[in-house]
This record gives sequence, C-alpha cells and structure tokens, in this order.
Amino acid sequence: MKTIKGKIAGLALALGSLTATAQQAPMYTHYMYNTLDVNPAYAGSRDALTVTALNRSQWVDFKGAPVTQTLTLHAPIASEHVGVGLSLMNDKLGATNNSAVKADFAFIMKLSEKSKFALGLSAGINVLKANLSSLSLDQQTDPVFANNISNKITPNFGFGAYYYQERFYAGISAPNLLENGYSITTQTNGKAIVAKEQRHYFFIAGTLFQLSPNLAFKPTTLVKVTSSAPIQADVTASFVILNKLSLGAMFRTGDAAGFLIGFDVTEQCHIGYSFDWSYGLQTFKYNQGSHEIVIRYDFIYTSKKQIHSTRNF
Repeated sequence: MKTIKGKIAGLALALGSLTATAQQAPMYTHYMYNTLDVNPAYAGSRDALTVTALNRSQWVDFKGAPVTQTLTLHAPIASEHVGVGLSLMNDKLGATNNSAVKADFAFIMKLSEKSKFALGLSAGINVLKANLSSLSLDQQTDPVFANNISNKITPNFGFGAYYYQERFYAGISAPNLLENGYSITTQTNGKAIVAKEQRHYFFIAGTLFQLSPNLAFKPTTLVKVTSSAPIQADVTASFVILNKLSLGAMFRTGDAAGFLIGFDVTEQCHIGYSFDWSYGLQTFKYNQGSHEIVIRYDFIYTSKKQIHSTRNF
C-alpha cells in the first residue's frame, strides 16, 4: 500500500511542479542564512567573502518529495559600495529536476555610520528536466506523459532592495521576474500542454534584542507572495546564548511548525540544523518530517584581522 501511495505522490508532485497554479519556489527554514538566494541586494553585506551551503530534505520517506540544495558566495569588491555574488540551486521534485545559476550585483549606499541600503540585480539561467514517461499511470497511453522535458534552458532576471544595520534588516525582492513557459507537444490534434513559471515576491525582516550580555532574542520573518496561491509567511523566534548557541522555533502559515538549532564553531563558521513537521498537509501521515542543514563560512580578508562590525544577519 505504501508503494502505491508513493507512486501517486510522485505523480502528484510532478504535475504540481508544472502547473501554473503551483507555488513553485523552494522553501527554506534557514531563510535567514540563505538570503542571497531570494534577494540579490544582500550581496556584499557581510564585509567578507561569505560561502553558504544548504541542504533540505522535505517530507522524508514520502516518495517523490522535494530535495533542495543551494550554494551561495558573495563579497564586496573594489569598493564598499559594490557587492557581487553567485547563487547555485538544485531542486528535485517528483519526476522533475530544476537547476539554476545566477550572478548577483548590489550597489550599497551608506546612509549613516550604522545603517546601509542596497539595490540589487541578478541574471542567470534555469534548467528544467522532467522525466514524465517514467511515471506509473493508471492510463499508460496518456499522451501528456509520453514526452519528457530534457534540459530546457531559460533565462531569468531578478531585483531586490535591502536595508540593514547591526541589529535590524528588511528587504523586498523578486528573484525571478520572467514567467517562462514550457510546452509538451502531444500527438492528439497537434495540441501542446503549456506550463509556466510563476513570479514570486519576497519580504524579509529581522531584528535582535540584547536581553543581557549573554542572551539575545532574534525574531525574523519571510513572506512569500505569488498569484493563484495564498500568501505564505515564515515566522521564526530564536534565542542566542553566549553569542554562540542559537535555539529557536518556527511556524510557516498553512504548512509547518518546527525548531532550529545553530552553533558558531568559530567567529567565522556557523552550522545549523532544523526540523519541521507539515501539519497543514495530508502528507504528514506518510512522512518523517523535513530536515535541513546549513553551513556558513566567512573568509576574512587578509588585510583584516577581524570583522570590524558585528554581522548578526
């Protein structure tokens, strides 16, 4: 019975990833460490060469469930007013695999001694592969699934704005402005089934309250808006202990609740883990929750012995 449900799940997820009404952007519990993936204006904001790797395994033991990896690199260059970055993403969902690579550019303006504002642009390509003919169907002759999408390459562009200071940040962005279309030609009357990417808008914000010398409270949020889907918001509340250990809880509207734990191994290296459980979907009956691991490392410039100002975000 579990195998049958797994095949149905894989088919449903594959279809969901190709329909115009699906919410297609990957979700991250560690969005506060993966900011460059959704907002190009974040590039260069940490005054170091920052490398962040993330792996998310969603709905573990649910056949065809999403598995996502991201790798981002960014740094200021030549001037404190320019930041550049590179973002790589791979997202497997059912019979589909979507990969993306993009370059990020940010122009950073110093508003005061303690605050900055950046405008960002990104440009890159998406690569979609959909092995639809591999799915198990009730009707094996369904023409929609007779043809695959093989490494379909499409361009995309994005923009963002990001305001930040030592203990607060806020930003808005649309990382993929183009709504690229994909067609699957059938032999039935020569018709084509057309799928389309959806444009997503993101709002991010966070702050830090220093409760005592050894304890701080860090609330953050990410709000995702796209057509044909409800507005979705992540709300996270973490406590930072001894400036090294972070413990927190998260809530994603209509979807999941969970917890996060993170540790600063050194001043430059942070490692984090999260678990969330999808209360809002029937899939929770057949999976072991979602797991996420993130590693961030700041390569300090050789001319600097330390980061001159604290980077809480």
